Amino acid sequence: MDSKTLFAKTPPLKLFFIASLPGAVSMLASALYQLIDGILVGQILGENPFAALNLAMPFVIINFSLADLIGVGSAVPISISLGKKKDQEANNYFTCACLMIVAAGVLLGSALFLLAYPLLRLMGAEGELLELAVQYLRVYALCAPVTTIIFAVDNYLRICGKIWESMFLNIFMSVLTAVLEFTFLYIFRWGIWGAGLATCTGMFVCSAAAFVPFFRGKMQLKFCRPRFSAYMIRKIVSCGSPNFLNNIAGRITSILMNFLLMRMGGAQAVSVYGILMYAEGFVQPLLYGMCDSLQPAVSYNLGAGNRGRIRAIEKCCYTASAVVSLASAAVMLFFTDTVVRLFVSSPDGGFMEMAHLAMTLFALTYLTRWFSFATQSYMVAVERAKEAALISLSTALLFPVLLVGVFWPLGLTGIWMNFAGTSLLAGILSAALLKRHRP
Repeated sequence: MDSKTLFAKTPPLKLFFIASLPGAVSMLASALYQLIDGILVGQILGENPFAALNLAMPFVIINFSLADLIGVGSAVPISISLGKKKDQEANNYFTCACLMIVAAGVLLGSALFLLAYPLLRLMGAEGELLELAVQYLRVYALCAPVTTIIFAVDNYLRICGKIWESMFLNIFMSVLTAVLEFTFLYIFRWGIWGAGLATCTGMFVCSAAAFVPFFRGKMQLKFCRPRFSAYMIRKIVSCGSPNFLNNIAGRITSILMNFLLMRMGGAQAVSVYGILMYAEGFVQPLLYGMCDSLQPAVSYNLGAGNRGRIRAIEKCCYTASAVVSLASAAVMLFFTDTVVRLFVSSPDGGFMEMAHLAMTLFALTYLTRWFSFATQSYMVAVERAKEAALISLSTALLFPVLLVGVFWPLGLTGIWMNFAGTSLLAGILSAALLKRHRP
């Protein structure tokens, strides 16, 4: 189905099932791989490498942050340009964005490779834990120029109406990386660097495969002679900044949390925090997959001036986000022990007691998280970048840091309560912003 028929003429509920459900499955496939990544490292290599992975992970995500900024930031103006029937302008955004992503991968990857030791020492890592974390981070840094673009190609496929192709690409990438990681860790007996190499190899293979039809000129978006301008770059940065700020601010918060956890509870507390982050890494991609998959449709209809259709699409988005979020909270509350034992095969009593309290408090996050998530996605799609950035920064950094001080007297319990408190405050902020800017 071409993008005009899909975004402008398909009934909103049918559009949701056509676009959003494959997007959710696509992100679920990625989330399952991340889950499997943690399980394989924890079960095959042990608790110390699992802690090292979690210490390095914020910097790994920062490594992908600029690509995500450019990918998401270019997707909105591309969709709006197509809605206005300005195909050449859309092609220029697409071409320039791809070149910017490769350049960003070179620059940020080089910086993280050179600064790996001092950055991880600041986290409190030393000895074997430091060496393992550096190995893991440096593999991602070296491969950044050829892997980070995977975070953009997904958007470009959906814009072109290739939603099922995007889904199958993500499923294939997850299966490929899981097989490679099992092979590298269990059969070849490589260290934690093998886990990073498996992921990077899968990303590179799938990125190359995804761009073949673009290079052959078989897609709606086509490469052209790039024409960079200050306006175009500002537009991309403005539209992509909420996701970028969320990634960066979220990683800064993770670094802060890991720093505090190392001093309050040692490696065990870091491992429990890692389990919570893997649980979030399973739920959040589902929400992201549904909301992000609808962004091209919302942006296209914004360009076409169809406000009523935007409202109908967003109703589907909010409803589905609430269902997924509340169901996830229930799973975390009722299957806590099962989730914890996925990552640690033989936890002692103290570890399980800490993990059970942490997971129970963490589950409360998803009673309200869906609302701010869907609102931020809507604000991005309709070019309300400032409002989206405010929700993003507040959720990822401002509210968590504020609540660290509020809950400080509670020690580790205060850290576990931080997530639900942040989500509640973010929901209140989102409701206030949505009241001012209704669909």
